[in-house]
Amino acid sequence: MNRITHWAIAASALLLTACASTPPPMPAQARVDDSANMITPMTQKRETLVATGYAVISIQNHRNAAQQRLLAIRASKLDAYRALTEQVYGQQLDASTTVADMTVMSDTFRARVEGVIYGAVLVSITPVGDDTYETTMSLDRHVVNDLRALYIASLSNKR
Repeated sequence: MNRITHWAIAASALLLTACASTPPPMPAQARVDDSANMITPMTQKRETLVATGYAVISIQNHRNAAQQRLLAIRASKLDAYRALTEQVYGQQLDASTTVADMTVMSDTFRARVEGVIYGAVLVSITPVGDDTYETTMSLDRHVVNDLRALYIASLSNKR
């Protein structure tokens, strides 16, 4: 009986260790520290940033319909620039919540973006429906890296 028990334990140990597998070795390029992935901006993982802006024609402050269309195109382009700026520099958010008697009395927030964009390419200006313009712009990743370097340098010069 004792001999059978030893063989059973040995066989079980052999079977259990055979179940463990070793992952295949990773190529040299794929060996990256996980902490490095966490601090790499998402924009560096894409070759081109793309942003879209919108503007409504009828709310533009002009009586002439042609001028309203031109103003809407300009506003949609500025909205696209803002979206690019948000992707490059991020947004500053300020939020405030007031609670009284365990009830939210007010909940406000303010978003702000600040930065300089150059080198953006106008991809398209397209009418959407009867009353809206859509503008799409793109920005090369290498330009994004230049913009970030200039921004960081300007921050260090302010100190």
